[in-house]
Amino acid sequence: MPSLQHVVKDLLASGAVEVVIGYEKAPGQNRTRPFFARTPEDADRLVFDFSALNNLAVYLTRQKRPAKGKIGIVAKGCDARAITMLMQEQQLTRDDVHVIGMECSGVTAEMGADLSKDTLAAKCVTCKVQTPPLADTLVEGPKDYERPDDRNGARMRELEAMTPEQRFAFWAGEFDRCVRCYACRQACPMCYCEQCVAEKNQPQWIETSATLRGNIAWNVIRAFHLGGRCVGCNECERACPADIPLGLLNRKLGMVAGQEFGYAAGMDASAPTLVGTWDKSDRQEYIK
Repeated sequence: MPSLQHVVKDLLASGAVEVVIGYEKAPGQNRTRPFFARTPEDADRLVFDFSALNNLAVYLTRQKRPAKGKIGIVAKGCDARAITMLMQEQQLTRDDVHVIGMECSGVTAEMGADLSKDTLAAKCVTCKVQTPPLADTLVEGPKDYERPDDRNGARMRELEAMTPEQRFAFWAGEFDRCVRCYACRQACPMCYCEQCVAEKNQPQWIETSATLRGNIAWNVIRAFHLGGRCVGCNECERACPADIPLGLLNRKLGMVAGQEFGYAAGMDASAPTLVGTWDKSDRQEYIK
């Protein structure tokens, strides 16, 4: 397979794309940060390793798109699923983007850590898209790793075993720490509304201050807005300064979408979206 730098140089030199969104090493740190390569020379700054945590699809929504021409983007599996969802929701077309798919063996839970069984991000434990779908060009990435036990799966089973009252008390305790910074929203490629429901005041649906009632409303509404849309990149949870386990909420709604409708977000750009599709054979247990 060609190297990432070689692929990007060819794309930019030929004029096939106007810009390539990828990762570069942060100076003096064991981490990466997003980088926009605009010239063939810029390609030498691009890297991809276990610290490539950011979901770069967040830059592809209509409001944030960095160029008018075709855009190249470096994408691991969960990122490619987000790009697929943006196509399904008509934020971009297939012709708008050249996907440089990176074979991904997993990333660390936090920037700056070396990859090991203990530091592997929880989302990577159950990942089934190490070779990204939708790739125009595929680049070989780091080799496989030893997968630990599914920590979040065990937590999910504990929550499912609780009574509704116990679960509400658990989530109320988690949401009570929310400071309403909206970092979760800003990190999510599927949160692209021009005006968020949290900012509407005619009428005002959600209290703007960090009260428990307002925090519960904000986090639950956002979770439902991601039902059947979340691709499990977990950037919302990583961005949260209060360490609220948002990935558990999103994972549960994804499980319901799979169980009730056989649907997995971001796997097929030609498939109708879950929220906008109805079929007479759909089960109705999910609304009970």
